[in-house]
Amino acid sequence: MIAHIFADLCSGCNACIATCPTHVFDFGAETPVIARPDQCQTCYMCELYCERDAIYVAPDQHAMEAVDPDAIRTSGHLGQIRRDHGWDRPREDGHLDPYRFLGPLLREGVEAAERRFDKKLS
Repeated sequence: MIAHIFADLCSGCNACIATCPTHVFDFGAETPVIARPDQCQTCYMCELYCERDAIYVAPDQHAMEAVDPDAIRTSGHLGQIRRDHGWDRPREDGHLDPYRFLGPLLREGVEAAERRFDKKLS
């Protein structure tokens, strides 16, 4: 579940807002705000899209985790998802891992499902 945004690392690019398929974030004055942590699916898309490694998603999908930001910084977890998926390394064919396209596709699916659900309620 989404656990922490490191404001000092965040560039305010809002890529996490754009890629989150379940609308966990809202726009903030300088950094995004974790507005709906209970909607987090622990898909790690926000971590993957954060080029500054300013987001930490805890591995427990069902419970909010109390985090120690200093411990997270020193643990090496920041940016680990991006490194593990090779997002900063082009493949031999020159493309980044296609997993990066999953976020917007998931969001489209969620929005389509919401439209269908809203029509059924009408």
